[in-house]
Amino acid sequence: MSLEKKAGPEMQRPAPGQPQEIGERSVAYALRAIKLFQFLQAQKDGAGRILGKQYLRCATSIGANIEESHAAESRLDFVHKLGIALKESRESRCWLRLLTESGIVRPGKLRPLAKETEELGKVIASIIVNTKRNPKSRTQGPNARGTST
Repeated sequence: MSLEKKAGPEMQRPAPGQPQEIGERSVAYALRAIKLFQFLQAQKDGAGRILGKQYLRCATSIGANIEESHAAESRLDFVHKLGIALKESRESRCWLRLLTESGIVRPGKLRPLAKETEELGKVIASIIVNTKRNPKSRTQGPNARGTST
């Protein structure tokens, strides 16, 4: 049975070239983090269990902060919440690196998760940069002044 069939449709990635909404993507990422945490908790390595807990906290926080950003009270609040999500993605990268470099988990097993962590961070950073550049974003739609740009 393939990993996709075991994991169910919610764990499958979109087809190449097909975009996925950042909120949904962060939920899928958090579900993968939970699977890694469960794997580490079943192991006898105490360090792996502790690192797994740290990783789970920040990996699930990414999606929580993205979700919070959708209810932001201002552009500044929106950028702030996404900034926290970006920091959590960076922290997630650190824990994954420690898990592999310590030998607790083989690098090949975490490579796809590390790649997704990196990609999530890049998408979040891009949203932050674009929001800061475009004064109409988040608080006004493209036609807020009766013109389309």
